[in-house]
Amino acid sequence: MDDKQPLTLAVGRIVRPHGVRGELVVEVRTDSPELRFAPGAVLSMRRRGARGSEDFTVAAARPHAGRLLVRAEGVEGREAAEELRGALLLVTADELESTDDPDEFHDHQLEGLRVVFPAGEEAGVVAEVVHTPAGELLAVRTPDDREVLVPFVSEMVPEIDLEAGRLVVDPPEGLFDAEE
Repeated sequence: MDDKQPLTLAVGRIVRPHGVRGELVVEVRTDSPELRFAPGAVLSMRRRGARGSEDFTVAAARPHAGRLLVRAEGVEGREAAEELRGALLLVTADELESTDDPDEFHDHQLEGLRVVFPAGEEAGVVAEVVHTPAGELLAVRTPDDREVLVPFVSEMVPEIDLEAGRLVVDPPEGLFDAEE
């Protein structure tokens, strides 16, 4: 019997309450917010500092200033919403829809990959995929323990080999240089 916990992935983070009726400002961390935050969707929620998780059922969601305003079942009023500040909204990896596009990846597939330059020398490890309004960045932890942000575009990341556990970066000159 396999007693390993399933891999959980954050699809959102509760930033703060909005208004007085219990609405929540959610920073979206998924490419499928219309699916993850559809009314009736049940997510796992892990509060800041908590070990376990609890169910979070979406009652309604609407876009607002690059984020979502979400109402959740059982969250009534600003005080109840304030208690959820900083909580992560999670799904298990097996709930993710598979992508048929060979150039599309889920964050958890990229995080932990070895990063090498075109000639093969080690550049580091992908520590995190950072989502910004301008696009995705790969936070690469270098062998000397610095973090370098690499735009996740095909010109700079020409090759990804999930089976080999590595990706190739071809950065512009100076991107990986240590600051003096």
